[in-house]
Amino acid sequence: MGVNLSIKNVPAEKVELLKQRAKSNHRSLQGELLAIIDQAAAAAPKKTMTIEELSAYVQSLGLKTRDEATKMIREDRDR
Repeated sequence: MGVNLSIKNVPAEKVELLKQRAKSNHRSLQGELLAIIDQAAAAAPKKTMTIEELSAYVQSLGLKTRDEATKMIREDRDR
């Protein structure tokens, strides 16, 4: 079951802009607000690694030199 949220003291101008946005997206104001929350939640940072987890991950890559790491980063960036 969902949770009810409340935002207090929203300026009237912001409410009007949200209503216009909802209308242009063929949604109710409630639907538009939920879509905004969904988008924000999807963009939220994922679980962060501890130093130990990061160290184990780097060691698992088997890199021996900085050049190998640089090459790997560039290949990933180019993808």
